[in-house]
Amino acid sequence: MGAQRTSFEKLQRDRAKKAKAAAKREKRQSGEPMPGESTDELLDTPLAGDDHDGELSAGELLERIEAIHRRFDAKQITFEEFEEEKAELLRRLPID
Repeated sequence: MGAQRTSFEKLQRDRAKKAKAAAKREKRQSGEPMPGESTDELLDTPLAGDDHDGELSAGELLERIEAIHRRFDAKQITFEEFEEEKAELLRRLPID
């Protein structure tokens, strides 16, 4: 029995999927914000050193770590700043 050949439509879908993934990867690497993500949102995110609200919950700390990752991916902070802020937040993260 011979192998079944793929249809032309399937090949087109695969090519379109690969092209879409390549475009998304290029956009991510260029530092442009992804759809639904504004640069204002990245700038308004509090930094690791903002202790005006005292003790933070684990969820809030993880949100801040995520914000730091977004800022680094958007090339708004250097690698050294990223590592310092992340280390500070991870030190404050409660471990059960």
